[in-house]
Amino acid sequence: MDAIEQGKCSEVSALLSEYLNLELPADACRDVESHLSGCESCGEFAESLRKTVELCHAYLPSAMPEPISSRAREELMGAYKRMLAARQR
Repeated sequence: MDAIEQGKCSEVSALLSEYLNLELPADACRDVESHLSGCESCGEFAESLRKTVELCHAYLPSAMPEPISSRAREELMGAYKRMLAARQR
């Protein structure tokens, strides 16, 4: 793969989320689709990303998580306070 092709792959990769969300203008969509149809690795990556997004949208947790315990809350607050103190030094 030459530098021009790599540049186009990077450009398309940067646009994939917007492309899959139908947020690109028509001309940009055509450019992405043209590249995907001719670049096997980008086409496979786009399909993998599409499936991943689809799975994430379909995921529904069966129950809300329980609130964290008092001990966990105290440990988190202690870590947060130590982090703030370290920043002030």
